[in-house]
Amino acid sequence: MISFTVRMKFRSEDRERVAELLTTLARASRQEPGCVSYIPHTVDGEPDTVVIYEQYKDQAAADVHRASAHFKEHVVGGLYQMMLDRQMETLTSVA
Repeated sequence: MISFTVRMKFRSEDRERVAELLTTLARASRQEPGCVSYIPHTVDGEPDTVVIYEQYKDQAAADVHRASAHFKEHVVGGLYQMMLDRQMETLTSVA
């Protein structure tokens, strides 16, 4: 199992469009055979900061996700075009 968090910051004026893209992206990502969990969040007190928790059965499944048409459309062509900052962390389960 492989898990990630992705933290992105956006402008306030993009908040509605970001929410639309994340909703569509999450719905499509959760349908991928190797996706275990895909949950976008906003941060309490920071409504323009998004954290996505992603979990896949293995690295190959994560690679399939990043190569998918919905990733290219909604992330590369959408979110990446609006984000001000991005940080990604790979997580290791301890239990």
